[in-house]
Order: sequence, then C-alpha cells, then structure tokens
Amino acid sequence: MLLAVVAVVLGLVLLVWSADKFVDGAAATANHFGMPPLLIGMLVIGFGTSAPEMVVSALASSQGNPGLALGNAFGSNITNIALVLGITAVLAPIAVSSQVLKREMPILIAITLLMAWPLYDLTITSIEAWMLLAIFAGYMGWSVYQGSRGSNDQLATDFDKEIKEHQMPIGKATFWLIVGLILLVVSSRLLVWGAVDIAMALGVSDLVIGLTVVAIGTSLPELASAIVAVRKNEHDLAFGNVIGSNMFNTLAVVGIAGAIHPISLEPLVLHRDWLAMTLLTFLLVIFSFRVHRPTRLNRIHGGILLGCYVAYTLYLLKTGF
Repeated sequence: MLLAVVAVVLGLVLLVWSADKFVDGAAATANHFGMPPLLIGMLVIGFGTSAPEMVVSALASSQGNPGLALGNAFGSNITNIALVLGITAVLAPIAVSSQVLKREMPILIAITLLMAWPLYDLTITSIEAWMLLAIFAGYMGWSVYQGSRGSNDQLATDFDKEIKEHQMPIGKATFWLIVGLILLVVSSRLLVWGAVDIAMALGVSDLVIGLTVVAIGTSLPELASAIVAVRKNEHDLAFGNVIGSNMFNTLAVVGIAGAIHPISLEPLVLHRDWLAMTLLTFLLVIFSFRVHRPTRLNRIHGGILLGCYVAYTLYLLKTGF
C-alpha cells in the first residue's frame, strides 16, 4: 500500500504541473493563431483546466473502474464550488461583473439537473453518454458564438491580461502543449493505479476514492488559478474557471467515461453525491447571483461553503466504509 500512496502523491504532483504547462502551451498556441481572448479562456483554458479530470476518468473507465471515473467528475464539481470558491472567498471576497458569467449560471443549473436523467436508473449507458457529449458539443458551439460577441466583457479583459503574461514563441508553446499532454496521460495512469490499489487495501469503493483524494487532486489547478486570479484582482477569471470546469466535468468527463464503458452506479451516487452537487450549485447561485448588481461571494459565503464541504466529506467517509 505504501507504493500506492507514493504513486498517488507523485501522480497528483505531476498531474497539476503537467496540466499547468498544457494550459500555457495551448493558450499561447491559440493566441498565435489569432483566437479572441474570451474564446481562448472559455474553450482552450476551460478545456485545459478540466484535462486532468478528463484523462483520469477516461483511463479509469477503460480499465474497468467506472466508479472512480464518475466519482472524479462529481467530486471535482463539489470540490470546485465548496472548497475552491470557499477558500478563495475566505481569503478575499470575489466580486464579478461579467455578463458572460451571469448568462452561464442558469445553464450550469440546468446541466446539473439534467444529470438526474441518466442517473435515475443507476446506469449511464453508451447512448446516454453520447447524448451528453452531443449536448456538450452544442454548448461549445453556442459558447463560440456568444464569445465572439462578448469581446468587451470584463471576463475577456481578464483573459487578455492573463494570456499576455504567458506569451511565448510558437515553438515553445507547441512543445509544452505536446509534453504537457503526454505527462497528463502518464501521471493519470499513475494516479489511477495508486487510487484503485488504496481503495482495495482500505476496503472502500473506488467511487469514494474518486470523490475525495482524486477529486481534490484534479481540482488543484482550479484552486491555484482561482487564488492567483483574485490576488491579481481578476475576480471574473477566478469565478469563470470554476463555472467552466463544472460544465466540462458534468457533460464531457461523464460523457467520455460512459462512452468508453457503461457506468453502473451505487444508489448513493444519486441520493448523496448528485444531490450534494445540485444543492451546492443552487447555494452558489443564491449567494452570488444578482440581476442588476455585481456577482459577489463574501467571506461569510466562503465560510459556509467550506462548512458544507467538511460536512459532506465526513458524511461521505461515514457512508463509504
């Protein structure tokens, strides 16, 4: 088991580092080809920060561990809202003025509620998974269209500043794009192997490991980017990374895992994990969404979100063993 723990720690460290390099290389490459900053942020960086979840879940599903794949997706969403935004808001209140993000919030709620459809019979079939991917493709197309019209949005300004700070020659950008992607796969293999081995040694399901250790690890890029963005006064970027990541996780990560191998679920996934993810999404909207005022998460909101994460994790550990 010691070797498995080392594999998980090493895999997580390498996963976070390679994801960061992959995002930098991908964003710089897209910038060289003249893609607008808002589209680079929403599509390239959004995809990149969710790349760890995608690769880990795809490998877990292909190796016959669909519980780990689904746990990673749902656990990352829960971690993004309750832990990432909770910690970030406690450190510094998050004020958001982007109209793009206000438009994305109702879509995130709709997508989260939509997940009840493939979950209700405790099986995500290949057809349902491909339908999730089709919805994801439609959402991406809509985002491209809307992003091309939102060049003056505050989120576009934040992305533009971030991209300019990470400019690099096309050769270097391509190098990190390729190397980052390769290391993502290698580190994900290491992480999946270690996580499954630990689950077997502790006598818990791979779902619980996915919801806790793996979910926290694959959400570290979002946590790091959110804290850095708030310190740079790029609040829209911090909030947008989490919203975009949860969109990708719910549709693309679950869709890819289910398309590779149908996923049989434990009843608790619907009654505990999906419910927790949905309630936290609604709580985020209640705390932050304002029609005619800037979106804002203060320190009290952050503390409540962190309290929810601790309570969920304790309940998860109680019911998972």
